[in-house]
Amino acid sequence: MAEFLLPPNSKIKNNGKTHKATGDAKRIKTFKIYRFDPDSGENPRYDTFEVNLDECGPMVLDALIKMKAEQDSTLTFRRSCREGICGSCSMNIDGKNGLACTTAIEDIKGDIRITPLPAMDVIKDLVPDFTHFYAQYASIKPWLQTVTPAPAGKERLQSPDDRAKLDGLYECILCACCSTSCPSYWWNSDKFLGPAILLQAYRWLADSRDEMTGERLDELEDPFRLYRCHTIMNCANVCPKGLNPAKAIAEIKKLQFERAQ
Repeated sequence: MAEFLLPPNSKIKNNGKTHKATGDAKRIKTFKIYRFDPDSGENPRYDTFEVNLDECGPMVLDALIKMKAEQDSTLTFRRSCREGICGSCSMNIDGKNGLACTTAIEDIKGDIRITPLPAMDVIKDLVPDFTHFYAQYASIKPWLQTVTPAPAGKERLQSPDDRAKLDGLYECILCACCSTSCPSYWWNSDKFLGPAILLQAYRWLADSRDEMTGERLDELEDPFRLYRCHTIMNCANVCPKGLNPAKAIAEIKKLQFERAQ
């Protein structure tokens, strides 16, 4: 998928820098890391890092942190919680989008190639630009919208059955792994909202406390914003939280169909 990261005339150099493992390493894992610094004016390249697994944690993020701390301090990537909760360390690992903090090194055979999420502008190295993605998220108004006043001194209550309808939706961490694995989003991200944002949109459509269902559906009724999804299931295949954005999109289409009857 990495080729979709690049401008049409860009070339990735495979003869980048090589960083050898230090010490008397018995178990070495080789990583091919995408490097790109727009300020340098140079084309992207792959740098090779050899990591001593006997001195490294079990996850890909552990290896990246070790590379940055011991081999090349200019290596740039995002990370925060290290627990699969924040979504910061989303990237393409050996051809599949995922979180570096929950991807085990031992689960990947051979050399590991790591690139930024596909089809996004790259700020530097493994850091994609989420500006457009977050703008799309803001466009669906991801908060509870109501008309009736809130009960005096009480929360807006919800039955256990209604609350259960939000399972599989609220857990989304906006890592963008699903959207950037979707070919429709690669080619139409200026118009198509993509799996992550549409799953978030359905999260509010499915919420029994929200009173703006009609307005939300009106905003989504568009040949591109919703209907570019062709249900190829890449989104569900890569979601690190085990969610199914394609199912959520199908539910939105079902609501649109029922409203039109």
